[in-house]
Amino acid sequence: MSDTDLRNHVLMELEFEPSLDAVDIGVTVKDGVVTLAGHAPSYAQKVAAETAARRVKGVQVVVQKIEVRPVRADSDEQLARRALDLLDWDVTIPHGAVKPDVTGGLITLTGEVEWEYQRRAAAEAVRRLAGVIGVINNISLRPRVSPTDVRERIQRALER
Repeated sequence: MSDTDLRNHVLMELEFEPSLDAVDIGVTVKDGVVTLAGHAPSYAQKVAAETAARRVKGVQVVVQKIEVRPVRADSDEQLARRALDLLDWDVTIPHGAVKPDVTGGLITLTGEVEWEYQRRAAAEAVRRLAGVIGVINNISLRPRVSPTDVRERIQRALER
């Protein structure tokens, strides 16, 4: 597929994505490398654009140059309060296990959870907040079993 055809397919996919207003997003393509540039009103739309571009057959890599320009400009304190409330209300995330830190609209998540789905749920929850320009997920996973326990289980399985 030519770069022009690939660009057209990516543009059509961006237009097709219902969670995205792609009017301010430009697309360039060079040898299967797709560059998205422009601006989006939310971090969630920035992520949606990248996800949509990756769905197109022939896309090798997506270079993300979309700037988030929030429609609503809350202070970092207000954004942190909303993020903390949202994390506390989410039933998939253990209460108090994840803490948001906000600097200039960029949310950094820290804490410890048992499951990867909880780690992903926390990042997904806060990225939809108005005013967020990015999310850094530094949540770690707490091991559920010790290495010694795993070794014993494997030995017992081999003996059976």
